[in-house]
Amino acid sequence: MTDVQNQLDKRGIKIQRTGVTKVHLPLSIADDEKIQSVTAQIQFTVALAENLRGTHMSRLTEILMKWTRRPIKIPDVEKILRDALEKLSTDFAAITIAFKFFVEKLSPVSEKISLSPVDCQFISELKRGERMKFTLGLVVPFTSLCPCSREISAFGAHNQRSICRVKLTFKDFENISIEKFIRLIEAQGSAEIFPLLKREDEKFVTEAAYQNPKFVEDILRDVVITLRHVENLSSFAVECENFESIHNHNAFAAHEEYF
Repeated sequence: MTDVQNQLDKRGIKIQRTGVTKVHLPLSIADDEKIQSVTAQIQFTVALAENLRGTHMSRLTEILMKWTRRPIKIPDVEKILRDALEKLSTDFAAITIAFKFFVEKLSPVSEKISLSPVDCQFISELKRGERMKFTLGLVVPFTSLCPCSREISAFGAHNQRSICRVKLTFKDFENISIEKFIRLIEAQGSAEIFPLLKREDEKFVTEAAYQNPKFVEDILRDVVITLRHVENLSSFAVECENFESIHNHNAFAAHEEYF
């Protein structure tokens, strides 16, 4: 049969990324000693030489299918990309794997177990002859309580759900714990969020937040200071956003650092 993709192209444009997106697959993510089943949404691309008309996208899907039958550790992502370099005869490959990662939470008083979902991304690039560039993306929820509201109000203070979006790029990706970073970041809010709370737990969390008021800028700075102590990072980008409960706008702060 005619290989149309391998037909010559004379327009002289090397395409930086071409491939497949919105691929949904069941995967098993290995984090420390735990293995978690997830439904992943994947974008998988390669560079295409200027003299070729198209890439063989079916080969990208074939590579991914092999990993539906075995757990994936972060270092395994480099194996996926190297497989793409060889099977598609290219010098660059990239993949983004997005999924919900569940963290076990223990309610603070009743000690009820529940699972809290966190949006997670593996963002990876590989150039031929180099090591993989790996970035871990997380969207971590928590509670924030306004210091100004607490200070000026006779009763209570406004509080709201907040999130911290982080992108963490690593020098070495052999021993990265997803759960460790989630817990590290959520601890910088006024209080944690729990999927399951009994009355005694709700009292505890409400009072804990009241005793730990933070502006969005406070949370951002605390996250930055915490990440500065992580030796393995080569860069990080942080965005904090409070979904304000007494305003019709959100409060936002962002910061990036490179080492």
